Amino acid sequence: MTLPLTVRDLLPADLPSCGWSGSPLHLDAVARELKRARRGEVDYLAVCPPSGEPVAIGGVDYRARPDAGLLWQLGVLPALQSCGIGSVLIAAAEQRIRGRGLHHAELAVEEDNPRARALYERLGYVAYGQEAEVWDEQGPDGAVRSHEALCIRMRKTL
Repeated sequence: MTLPLTVRDLLPADLPSCGWSGSPLHLDAVARELKRARRGEVDYLAVCPPSGEPVAIGGVDYRARPDAGLLWQLGVLPALQSCGIGSVLIAAAEQRIRGRGLHHAELAVEEDNPRARALYERLGYVAYGQEAEVWDEQGPDGAVRSHEALCIRMRKTL
């Protein structure tokens, strides 16, 4: 069975239904990015079935790289992963990048996430470097810890 999917801008009103995408700390970060979206600095997308509730979300930052849109905070509802929804999200993000007159998309994937890296490679992204990245992460106990990961930088010509 196939459900029709739509891609639209993520709205602040969507955040309560996006708890699957991360901790309250993560959702606070998404809320901050939605403010940047209103200023035109980023696009933040939602992939939705007919119910209208997001089953995938992700952003494109236009300020992080001078000649590319940087895809980040990509996530799909865990129960629906490997159903092609991530590909729909990325295709929509790439369309937004093209709409800004840019010809490259970039992203970073943690080195220990081969499943995501395989998806990006299938979609035409090519690794060009690596770097350590650090961000705050909220554990199940509510404590915030610094998370460091080696990330593979990937790029695609659109």
